[in-house]
Amino acid sequence: MPVRQLPEQVVNRIAAGEVVERPASVVKELVENAIDAGASRVDIFTDGGGRRRIGITDDGSGMTHGDLALAVDRHATSKLDDEDLLLIRTLGFRGEALPSIGAVAKLGITTRRGSEPHAWSLSVEGGAKSQIMPAALSQGTRVEVSDLFYATPARLKFLKTDRTEAEAIREVVRRLAMARPDIAFTLAGEERAPVTWAAALPGAAGRLTRLGDILGSDFRSSAIEVRAEREGVMVEGFAAAPSLTRANALGQYLFVNGRPVRDKLILGAVRAAYSDYLPRDRHPVVALFVTLEPQEVDANVHPAKTEVRFRNAGLVRALIVHALKDGLAREGRRTAANTDGAALSAFRPSFTPRPTNWDWRSSPAYPVRPSFEGAAAPAFAEVGQAAFDVGTPTADVRFEVHPSPDLLDRPLGAARTQIHETYIVSQTRDGLIVVDQHAAHERIVYEKLKASLAKNGVQRQILLIPEIVELDEATVERLLSRADELASFGLAIESFGPGAVAVRETPSLLGKTNAAALLRDLAEHMAEWDEALPLERRLMHVAATMACHGSVRAGRRLKPEEMNALLREMEDTPNSGQCNHGRPTYVELKLSDIEKLFGRR
Repeated sequence: MPVRQLPEQVVNRIAAGEVVERPASVVKELVENAIDAGASRVDIFTDGGGRRRIGITDDGSGMTHGDLALAVDRHATSKLDDEDLLLIRTLGFRGEALPSIGAVAKLGITTRRGSEPHAWSLSVEGGAKSQIMPAALSQGTRVEVSDLFYATPARLKFLKTDRTEAEAIREVVRRLAMARPDIAFTLAGEERAPVTWAAALPGAAGRLTRLGDILGSDFRSSAIEVRAEREGVMVEGFAAAPSLTRANALGQYLFVNGRPVRDKLILGAVRAAYSDYLPRDRHPVVALFVTLEPQEVDANVHPAKTEVRFRNAGLVRALIVHALKDGLAREGRRTAANTDGAALSAFRPSFTPRPTNWDWRSSPAYPVRPSFEGAAAPAFAEVGQAAFDVGTPTADVRFEVHPSPDLLDRPLGAARTQIHETYIVSQTRDGLIVVDQHAAHERIVYEKLKASLAKNGVQRQILLIPEIVELDEATVERLLSRADELASFGLAIESFGPGAVAVRETPSLLGKTNAAALLRDLAEHMAEWDEALPLERRLMHVAATMACHGSVRAGRRLKPEEMNALLREMEDTPNSGQCNHGRPTYVELKLSDIEKLFGRR
């Protein structure tokens, strides 16, 4: 087949296929144009999931007659000062959006620059431009797109339902609104009720307000501000405390120079930063904004500009991890899942209506009429008081009637009792705290292991008689292949024939431990590792498993001084709000909340 030049109409439709994938792509391109035009307000209207109609109105700078004539031509743009494609300081720059949309839909543009006497309008249908005509419009631009993909019917077959396409549009607008809290956005359409996000104040407070409006009040109340800067790269934003998680990573948002992007970089960095706080099947909610020089990032990787490539990806990833870890450590007490309403709702009693034929004389509190034979009749007051005589307590669980005042002022208060040999109940000045003794001690041991490893290595104890652990051959091989990593934590193992391992040394911090159970758990974790997992993360997995085996177990009765000692260690230990599996270590109830439960407030 000979080589031939494609007609311009076909070329335009091929270009449109790269940029306009679905109605949400059209909304993204047009809203980005409005933002680049300096708009302070953008109104979006859709009909039929954007298939029948999309309307975008802004109050930006608008275009002149000459600009409008060029705006719908391919490779025409106002967003490049010169031919340097590395100096991209706008959201859109390809010069493809408007002509691509006009090639596959009916496009109408009405615009006015402040210096123009009136507005101008232009329409494009199937790639054919109309004459520019005078129109009425205040300063800004209004773009109307109707009958999307009418010129390419095959593309219509790949669209989802109207509701699905409308939700995709909503997600696009949400991301752009998160990136620019200084701009007011309104999204309306027949698919759902209109949504308006008012312009917020500049700075971190305004950004958090916009994020809270979009991500919900739960995110606003648990958000932790994060910030880090190095070598001209700045990472800032907000991360939710580990108490707010999701089952997937869709709640993680990354913005690079104001551009919403989807990048695997953030997934790995966020996972690493939260690894000590969350279970493996839960994901945090974060919104991070990366700012750097345009030359340090390539925004032209994807035609729709949803992906970027960093010149120094390692630096960006390290900054994200550092910013998140620093923020979580700084707000250590807020990271515990103990301040939401879940704890209170668990205590709320269920109200059972009283039967209509209830007789108060059948109540257990009704005093039994005593027999007066052989005894003096009691006074009236004595009969009345009998209703309140509940007998002596069956047990006194308090070990200290008057706790030390200085302990009450400590963050975790003074230990008062232990219930079910698992939970420590402590009293603070304004409430009470319930501590899971195993989870709390697990975090303490874990942090000590990490600190010891970073300082001068983990102290080890040599077993007088090596402990022989029998395992299957595959498990033995897996453990021996990681023997050097285990030795760095004071666990020295060696082969003891087929299907057996000899344990010669254990970390002294763990005390007496069950070597067989420890090795089996370590082998299970190692089975999930791959070579891409950094050595540091593999070592932390080992430390977490060892900490679990070296912690105070549930079911062990603690003495009063042991309970208070555990509380004091928790206060001095970073990240003590969760164990290293992501479970909360304590739950706090304020006195005011308890009074609400009993109707005192």
